[in-house]
Amino acid sequence: MSLKDRIKARVLAFDAAARPWAAKSPLRGYAYEFLLFGLKQAWASLFGATMLAMLVATNLFWPADAVLARYDALFLGAFALQGLLLATRLERWDEAAVICVFHLVGTAMEVFKTAHGSWTYPEAAIFRIGGAPLFAGFMYASVGSYIARAWRLMDLRFIRYPPLWGPWLLAILAYANFFAHHYLPDIRIGLYALSAVLFGRAWFVFTPGRIPRRMPMLAGFALVALFVWLAENIATFAGAWTYPSQRAGWTLVSPAKLGAWYLLMMLSFVLVTIVHRPRSPGQGAATNPLS
Repeated sequence: MSLKDRIKARVLAFDAAARPWAAKSPLRGYAYEFLLFGLKQAWASLFGATMLAMLVATNLFWPADAVLARYDALFLGAFALQGLLLATRLERWDEAAVICVFHLVGTAMEVFKTAHGSWTYPEAAIFRIGGAPLFAGFMYASVGSYIARAWRLMDLRFIRYPPLWGPWLLAILAYANFFAHHYLPDIRIGLYALSAVLFGRAWFVFTPGRIPRRMPMLAGFALVALFVWLAENIATFAGAWTYPSQRAGWTLVSPAKLGAWYLLMMLSFVLVTIVHRPRSPGQGAATNPLS
């Protein structure tokens, strides 16, 4: 039996044991559903959480005189982690291909931004392009991995999803603005407004247990951006990279970065729609959460 099949069997056994307890009262039912929601979110975050753990662990324990530089160890570890997820079928090849695209566009932005002093990577590395070590691209890929996995685990559906060209236009403009605002007026306020026009009436429909629930898409996007920003604070505290405001010592990452992550998350979401086409409730069979 494969690792994926063993995990699935344990999940089903846990659910079968817990359902009778949850069915005894509405309060227990809600508590169990909330537990399932948290567990699925944690499982969807497997790649990103492991990356964050590696950042913290290497900051605490990596020897200063090690033959292999810390940044290079992070790159090789992230590469091995991606391979493990594919080998155990915990991530699909088509999802990995899209995540790889996000890795590439993220790395391109890292090279550009470090060249312009937006942030720096203070440690040495062999695996790097310009001022950007290659492990940095995996930090972007972890956002794509989370979205792809959560999509399957929660069987995401959508109410009033905008025409497909709209989110793609928003994503392309947002990505272009990360480069262009160094030379041209910053249009991010207009991009926020465009996202509100496109998704203001749209809803996520997700299934943490057996009953579909829903949330405004804008609220969902904002929550993901918030958690990525919190993870960024942990990563900078662990010395993964440094913003100009942190050169004299660590400080909280500017809340203004929430907007940047909101727009980058839009790009990741749109890329994931290549392999997970947005469907409405009742359209097609339910997704196997461990497929």
